Amino acid sequence: MKRKTSLFQKVCDEVISLNDSIRFAGISDKEGKLLAVSERQNLKPLLSNEERAQYAITAATRQYTRLRWEYHLGRIHYASSRYEKLARATIPIADANSTLYYVLLLSFDPNIKNLHKLIMDTIIPRIRKWKKRLLLANIDTSEI
Repeated sequence: MKRKTSLFQKVCDEVISLNDSIRFAGISDKEGKLLAVSERQNLKPLLSNEERAQYAITAATRQYTRLRWEYHLGRIHYASSRYEKLARATIPIADANSTLYYVLLLSFDPNIKNLHKLIMDTIIPRIRKWKKRLLLANIDTSEI
């Protein structure tokens, strides 16, 4: 089980290293249970661990709902929100049938430029590289 957990941690750590504007990367299962997180060094988090866990549940629920519309609207790449103190994005990790397995949760500095370009040209291609291994790691997260 530890080996599979480290896969999620490796993904989060790699995503954090992609750009200095990335504050936080986390992966939750389809129900919103956080499996791994990585934060930028010396970061002062804006949310407590409990608030972060609640956000993960909400984000997973929203992603699941968005996937229902893919038949009509096409594949969802990501969803994002901009707040005064940060920008957030969620990227679904789903199979070819739009079955949600995981959600990549991201936060960025509020003044980030070209958020769309960073996500589409850097982060999503990196997640595609990991996707097969992540889907194969479909585990019972209640055991983690």
